[in-house]
Amino acid sequence: MSESLSTGVSLRSVLSLRDFRFFLAGRFLGTLGTQIQSVAVGWQVYEITKSPMALGFVGLAQFLPMVLLLLPAGDIADRIDRRFIIAASYFLQAVSVSLLILLTWTGVGHHSIWPFYLVLAIFGTARAFSGPALRAFVPLLVSKVQLPRGIAISSSSFQVAVIVGPALGGILYIWGPFVAYGTCLVFFLAVAVAFIAIRTRHRQEPADPTLSAFGRLTAGIAYIRQKPIILGAISLDLFAVLLGGATALMPIYASDILHVGPQGLGLLRSAPALGAVLVNFLLIAMPLQRYTGLIMFGCVAIFGVATIVFGLSEHFMLSMGALLVMGASDMVSVYVRSTLIPLATPQDKLGRVSAVDLLFISASNELGEFESGVMAGWLGTVPSVVVGGLGTIGIVALWMWLFPALRKIDRLMDVKPD
Repeated sequence: MSESLSTGVSLRSVLSLRDFRFFLAGRFLGTLGTQIQSVAVGWQVYEITKSPMALGFVGLAQFLPMVLLLLPAGDIADRIDRRFIIAASYFLQAVSVSLLILLTWTGVGHHSIWPFYLVLAIFGTARAFSGPALRAFVPLLVSKVQLPRGIAISSSSFQVAVIVGPALGGILYIWGPFVAYGTCLVFFLAVAVAFIAIRTRHRQEPADPTLSAFGRLTAGIAYIRQKPIILGAISLDLFAVLLGGATALMPIYASDILHVGPQGLGLLRSAPALGAVLVNFLLIAMPLQRYTGLIMFGCVAIFGVATIVFGLSEHFMLSMGALLVMGASDMVSVYVRSTLIPLATPQDKLGRVSAVDLLFISASNELGEFESGVMAGWLGTVPSVVVGGLGTIGIVALWMWLFPALRKIDRLMDVKPD
C-alpha cells in the first residue's frame, strides 16, 4: 500500500460510514456507563463497609470472570456474529446494573456486601464476552486503508469516555446511587440497540474440522507464537506497564510527597488519560506513516524516562507534566498495537488473538499494581518507581534485540497476515 493512499484517507470519509458511527456511539456510551458504574459501586461499597479491602474485592469480582472466560469468548467472537455478541453482552450489563438498583432499593446491601460481588461477577462475565468482539469489530467496518484512522478515532472516543466518565459518575452520585445506576442502565440498553442496528455482517468462517475444542480456544496463542511482530508488541506493553506503572502509588505521592490532598490525586489520576487523548487527536489528524516500529520503541522508552521523572519529582506541576508525557507516549504504543494486530491477523482468528491481547493487558494492569506495592514495600516508594522506569528502558533495549521484525516495521499498511 502506497503512502499516498494512506495519507489520502480523510476523517470525513471514515465518519461518513453509517455503521462506524453506530459503533463509535455505542463504544463511547458503553465505556461512559462502565466508568460511572465503577465510581458509584466503589463509593457505595466503601460507604457501607468503610473497608479498603472491600474495594479490593470489587475489582477482583470483575477481574476473575474476565480472566477465566476471555479465551472462550475470543473463540466465540470468531464463530458467531459479533454484533449479537456485543448486544447480548450489554443487555447482560443492563441486567447487572438493574440488580444493583434492586439491591440499593431493598436495602439488602446494607446488611450483607456479598450480593454486590455476585452482581459484579455477572458484570465481569459480560465484559469478558464483549471485549474480544469489540476489539475485532473495527476491521469489519472500514477498509484496510482506513483502518489506522478508524482505530485512532475509536481510541480517542474511548479515552474521552475514560476521562469524562468518573467525573460524571461523581456528579450523578450527588443525587444518590439510583440516579447513577439509572443512567448506566439507559446507556447500556442504548449500546445494545446501537449494535443490533449495525448492518455489517461478520462473515463466519467454517470451523476447522482438524481442531479440537481446546485447539480452537488456544488458536490465538498458537498464532501469536508464530507471529513475532504481534508477540513482541503485546509482550512489550505487558512488561513496560508491569514495571513502569506508578498508578497504584499515586495516593502516597499525593499525600506524603507532593502534599496536594485528594483533589490533587484526582488531577494526577486524570493526567495520563489527558495526555493519551491529546496524542490520539494528533494521530487522527496525522497517522504514522514511516518508521512505525522505531517510533513505538522510542515512545515506550520515553514512557520509562517520564516514569523516572515522576518518581523523583517533589513538585506538583512537574509530576503532572511527567504523567501527561507517560499517557501520551503510552498512547502511541497502544495505537500501533491496536492497528498492527488486525492488520497482521486473519479475520477468522482475530477474536481469539484479541482475547489473548486483552489477557496481557489485564495481567499488566493487575500485576503492575501488585508489583508496585511489593517493590515500594521493599525499596521505598520513590526508589521503586525509579527502578520501574529504568526497567522499562531496559525492556525496550532487550525487545529491540529479541524482535528485530517489530523494530523494522516501516509502514503499517505493509503488514499482512501469514
